[in-house]
Formats: sequence, structure tokens, C-alpha cells
Amino acid sequence: MSDTDTLFGKLTEVEKRYQELEAALVQPEARNNSKEYTKLAKEHSSLEEVITCFREWRHVTHELADNKTLLEDPDPAVCEMAREEQTALEARSTQLQDDLRRLLIPKDPLDEKNVLLEIRAGTGGEEASLFAANLFRMYTRYAERNHWKLEVMSSSTTGLGGIKEIISMIEGKRAYSRLKFEGGVHRVQRVPETEASGRIHTSAVTVAVLPEADDVDVHIDEKDLRIDVFRSSGPGGQSVNTTDSAVRITHIPSGLVVSCQDEKSQHKNKAKGLKILRARLLERAREEQQAAISASRRSMVGSGDRSERIRTYNFPQSRITDHRINLTLYTLDRVLDGELDPVVDALNTSHQAEMLS
Repeated sequence: MSDTDTLFGKLTEVEKRYQELEAALVQPEARNNSKEYTKLAKEHSSLEEVITCFREWRHVTHELADNKTLLEDPDPAVCEMAREEQTALEARSTQLQDDLRRLLIPKDPLDEKNVLLEIRAGTGGEEASLFAANLFRMYTRYAERNHWKLEVMSSSTTGLGGIKEIISMIEGKRAYSRLKFEGGVHRVQRVPETEASGRIHTSAVTVAVLPEADDVDVHIDEKDLRIDVFRSSGPGGQSVNTTDSAVRITHIPSGLVVSCQDEKSQHKNKAKGLKILRARLLERAREEQQAAISASRRSMVGSGDRSERIRTYNFPQSRITDHRINLTLYTLDRVLDGELDPVVDALNTSHQAEMLS
């Protein structure tokens, strides 16, 4: 059986399921059960694009078969028209098959999730902290371009405007889908403002991109938590709050610890801390599952291993290089201003190609 026959057979099965869903959605039993109806409608909607594409491909296939008879027509003019039509139909058929293979790639169930974005200064001292601030601005601008909402959950800054660590929640359509390949070590090469001799320094910042975990994704039992409250402090250790509003949450079974002190309300800090904790527990569960499937297998763009250098930002050359896909752009200023789509699109396209292969 050829690849085309296999693809056609697979799509015929998908169309059968699509028709079953169409029939189920008009049944009184489904309409009277909102939860079941929503579930069926969601699956039906997820198949709509692939079915529309499949039906067009099937129509083009029939047209190709009909056109072949015209290629043998005794009238030379008819034959010439048929040859031109054949070329166009074959090109369209090839394009539709490529689209269908892409559409049949299993979708990441987390793609529609909101994102917990964590940025931490790594090696490089104050210069790393300043670059962490640059990256946070880059993602803030990218969120604005996509009309996403960004909320700072926790932050620790330096006196010179740098960021030691910042955790933020990004809420918006397909946020995780667009940002999931940003996790890893981001390296910067530039002359620091504090460098008198003009030497280029190399510093590093780590970025973690975690899907927001809902209560249904990760259940946290209150008895597994130890919650401590303390007084918030600012840069240099000075007190910025006269009440014990800062919260430290320890998840005893896993040993994970989360601190939040950005809000003046203890209740709000606790709510933010639990969001961060859920996301980290979900990420840990995913990493453990991935390791159990195959200890040696690693996806092309990394699989939670944050020690791997993924990208270099070279200021003297205005160059940005993503080492996973050998992508180099000389538009550093625009990327740092939030024009991340060329990088994000290239990473997604490369990932799709890997999945197809």
C-alpha cells in the first residue's frame, strides 16, 4: 500500500468519526446534557479543518481521473488544455496532501493553556540581571502584540534595574503553543555599560515556560502544604511592608518551595503561589512521564532540560542565533522589541517537520 493510500484510509476513518459526531450533536440526549454537548462540539470543531481539506483533496482526485481521459482526445486543442489542467491539479493535490499530513500530527493538549514564564539571571553577575530585564521586556512586548494579558506573580530586582528572578502569568489564545520552545539557556554577548575597557562579556539567563495547571490537572491536598508568612523585603533587604503579607508555600511530598511577596494582601500572595506551585508540579509530572517513556529520547528542541544553551544574542553584530535549528537573524533590536514571530514560526515549522518524518 502506498503512502497516499495509507493517508486516504486514515482520513476516511477520521471522516467517519466526524459524521458520527454530527449525528450525535443533534440528538436530544446530547442537547440536554451541556457537559456532554460541549465535549462533542469541541471534538467536532477540532476535526473540521482536516475534513474540509480532505474533501477538497478527494474532489481534486476525481477531477484528475476525469482529466486523464481528455489527454487522449483526438482534438489537439483539447489535449493541450487537458495537459495544462493536469499540471495545476497535480500541484494542488500535492499541496493538499502536505496540508493533510500536517493537520494529522497529534496536537499538544497543552497548546491552548496559559503560560507561567520564569526568567532567572544566570552566570554573569549584574550583566546577567540586566539581560534578564531585557528578555522580560521582550516577552512583555510580544504579549502586547498578541493581545495577551501579562501579570507579574513574583519578582526580585537589583538596584541597577536588573532582574534576579521574575515569574509572570501570560493569559491569552494559544500562549503556550507560541512560547513553549522558549525554555532553556539564553546567552548574551555584549559590552556591559560598566565595562571601561570595552571588552565583550558573555552572560546567561535561564527561561522556563510552564503551562498553567488547572485544579483538574494537579490536585493539591491542603494537608500536604506548609505555609509560612513573613514580612516583604525590597532590594538590599529593606522592609517594604509592615505586615506579614509575604507567603512561602512548601509542598511537603515533592519538596518544592514557592515564595510570593509582590502583593500587599497575604490572601493574594497565597493564590499566586498556589498557581506557580501547580504549574511546577505539572511540569515535573510531564518530565517524569517523558523520562519513563525513554530515558535517551530527546525532542529536537529540548525536553525540559534547561541546562542546554538554546539561543545567543550578539549585540556587536546585531545577531540572534537559535542553535537548535541553526537559525540566524540580523534583526536583534526588533526581536528584543517583541518581534518574535520569525523565530517562533521557524521553531514550530521545524518541530512539525520532525513530527512528520
